[in-house]
Amino acid sequence: MPIRRFGRHGSLVSLSQTPKLSYGYKKMNRSRSGYRVFSANSTTACTELAKKITERLGVELGKALVHQEPNTETRVDVKESVRGQDIFIIQTIPRDVNTAIMELLVMAYALKTSCAKNIIGVIPYFPYSKQCKMRKRGSIVCKLLASMVAKAGLTHIITMDLHQKVIQGFFSFPVDNLRASPFLIQYIQDEIPDYRNAVIVAKSPSAAKRAQSYAERLRLGLAVMHGEAHHSELDMADGRHSPPLSRTTTGHTGLELPLMMAKEKPPITVVGDVGGRIAIIVDDIIDDVEDFVAAAEILKERGAYKIYIMATHGLLSADAPRLIEESAIDEVVVTNTVPHEVQKLQCPKIKTVDVSMILAEAIRRIHNGESMAYLFRNIALDD
Repeated sequence: MPIRRFGRHGSLVSLSQTPKLSYGYKKMNRSRSGYRVFSANSTTACTELAKKITERLGVELGKALVHQEPNTETRVDVKESVRGQDIFIIQTIPRDVNTAIMELLVMAYALKTSCAKNIIGVIPYFPYSKQCKMRKRGSIVCKLLASMVAKAGLTHIITMDLHQKVIQGFFSFPVDNLRASPFLIQYIQDEIPDYRNAVIVAKSPSAAKRAQSYAERLRLGLAVMHGEAHHSELDMADGRHSPPLSRTTTGHTGLELPLMMAKEKPPITVVGDVGGRIAIIVDDIIDDVEDFVAAAEILKERGAYKIYIMATHGLLSADAPRLIEESAIDEVVVTNTVPHEVQKLQCPKIKTVDVSMILAEAIRRIHNGESMAYLFRNIALDD
């Protein structure tokens, strides 16, 4: 029996006789739904990761023009329709960090005004991640950047190995913080023939949890380096003691609080046996390599006969390639979250691990609404 309803003038009309406009509208939306992958970089070196990701996904890179005007303003022209689609913006961060940020913001805003359904930023290395704590009279710049990308139109971010996990709380939308450790561990197993005779080294006590995770997965020993030649950023005064207290002031001076003794770190020492072993230092970022070079010299003095450095993000700024080439470090292994082809030409010790596979799989799963748990299998909270 056909279902009936009342028509405009009170007469009964069978639903089987009404035009199915709503069905056709849904079908049209379904046929138009899809996703596009764009690169927000204006330099060729930075688009290599985007090309690898799109090749794995079997899609073409979206048509967009990103360039700098003669007055250094950033201009973005999207050359195809993105209405109602999921858009993924791949942005790798070169040395010119601020230009890359503007490219990302301008492209996200252009896609937002072009009626894109969702705008997901694929930012393997999130810039300003080291500035995630208050220092002196400065500011938490990483939180500012998180607010800026949300205002520009991003609705989701895929990143990798944030410098501090607390950064995820800076965002008002979901953040998938992927891990590079499975790829680096596989490199150790495949490319270091005698890795069973290795020991995982934490360059500082703050990196001990990451090193412990590597050691437990590889069934290797653990060593921790303690003490530094100079103060680290964790020991910087935050400025809250100024203006300086004066004991000669008159009137009420407040409570008499006990004075804290200043910290004084001892010379670098190694807790653990590295004699006759391969030393593998693990960290998330390698930028200023002076600390790594100093650590390598100490490990050599303690008897390590080979020294490797494993890091997710190889920023390698300034004279890093030259310092690595002249140091006791045998090999520096980083992923391609940050372009470093120029540095590799200057220093053959720098090796690259490709992580485009996990980034492409994350894009596919987010677009299809699948669970991301598979990408975090066997990943502990401290990894």
